[in-house]
Amino acid sequence: MDTEAGPGSLPHVPGTPPVPGASPVPGTPHPPGTPPGPGAGRPLPEVEAGLVERWRAEGGELVELLSQVRERSGGVAAFRLGSAPTVLVTDPQAVQHVLARHPERYVKRSHRARALLGGGVMAATGEAWRRQRRLLQSQFTGTGMRRYEQRITEAARTTARRWDRYARTGEVLDVGQEMRRFALDAIWRSLTGHPLDDGTGRELAAVEAVATALPTLPADATEARDAVAGELARIDAVARYAIEAARNGAVGPDGPGLLHVLVDAATERPEYTDQLIRDELVTLLVAGHETTASTLTWLHLLLDRNPEAREQALAAGGEGSAERGRAIQALVHETLRFYPSAWVLPRYAAQDDTLVGYTVEAGTDILVCPYLTHRDPELWPDPERFDPRRFTTPDNRPTHPGAYFPFGIGPRACLGLQFALRESTVLLEHLLPTHTPVFRSTPTKTTYGITVRPDGPTPATLAPPTT
Repeated sequence: MDTEAGPGSLPHVPGTPPVPGASPVPGTPHPPGTPPGPGAGRPLPEVEAGLVERWRAEGGELVELLSQVRERSGGVAAFRLGSAPTVLVTDPQAVQHVLARHPERYVKRSHRARALLGGGVMAATGEAWRRQRRLLQSQFTGTGMRRYEQRITEAARTTARRWDRYARTGEVLDVGQEMRRFALDAIWRSLTGHPLDDGTGRELAAVEAVATALPTLPADATEARDAVAGELARIDAVARYAIEAARNGAVGPDGPGLLHVLVDAATERPEYTDQLIRDELVTLLVAGHETTASTLTWLHLLLDRNPEAREQALAAGGEGSAERGRAIQALVHETLRFYPSAWVLPRYAAQDDTLVGYTVEAGTDILVCPYLTHRDPELWPDPERFDPRRFTTPDNRPTHPGAYFPFGIGPRACLGLQFALRESTVLLEHLLPTHTPVFRSTPTKTTYGITVRPDGPTPATLAPPTT
């Protein structure tokens, strides 16, 4: 579950040469607690304007530009896409400075997903965001997570039974659609206490349609909403029905869910209007299934190309063992290293600052890019090799918190991190020992919108395991 996924378009074509790396940027971070002041650091390295002009003339993708910027100028580098400077941040020390140590200096602005999410916690800023996050935070740690454990397990069992049927009949399935169906079922059970029924699932397909369209929507908020008005109407109808049912005391077979927490909040907090409850509900639907579904789809594609990784995970301990669980979770982490949920984190410099020895002026746009940090060969040896043992073998991965952050770090890190990891691990514990997808074709491109997704269908049949 991701509440920080970034907007834009950053495609990656599997099989292309590795994204170029760069050595960490030299320099010492500004001492915490002291005002930096303009001119306190060195000027930022800035790539020549011709690089951006050539990129635009060739109709290149953003990942190509960002990769070249980092290759030429390092882990903190400036370039211009418009009138204001933009700074690319991939150096771990700088990442931690921006996201974790000084979030008050590097702030979020309006989220381009607002047409879908409204004022939900992903798009909210300032004091509104702080209030909303406080309410939801407790639901995704400790007791809150235990409350949803059984719901996640039931969603996984439902998927496993469906895959048993596919294996018996030889039916062709789409792995990506199956992963979205599971993840939507898991979050719907957690929100409402009800399993996902086919009718609701069909209507909520509009969430995916709007999320996919977001990078191409008009910049104007009204025009953006108008462009997807039909899909938004379907989403709003489902939300109204669910909110009204929760308000009337309807409880599903799994008991009350997150939606009941939001409805109850409205009795004491006037800001929780029906509109805000709708926005939070849709935000949790998007964050709770789009990122997990994409991660699980990528994982199956990566295991298809690296079957030994699957065998190693299943060889770690017996069914239900802690060793098996850790090995499967390592599969998820390595997939997230390749395709982080929050692939780019836009920020805005609200004041002058010194960033790892460089001067950053107020008004500068910041692009923190975990996608590129995770592929830096100075941090991750042989970064294009899929190797889950990076996350199980001591000293086999960088320890700096800014070197691996697929869900962000700092106060705006994904509040559903544990939920996302748990649902991914539980599903894989059910599917990996018994089912191996045999893909009939695989996508050759990647689409970067709210999530990092394979660009195309993933048809497969199911074969018995090789181990």
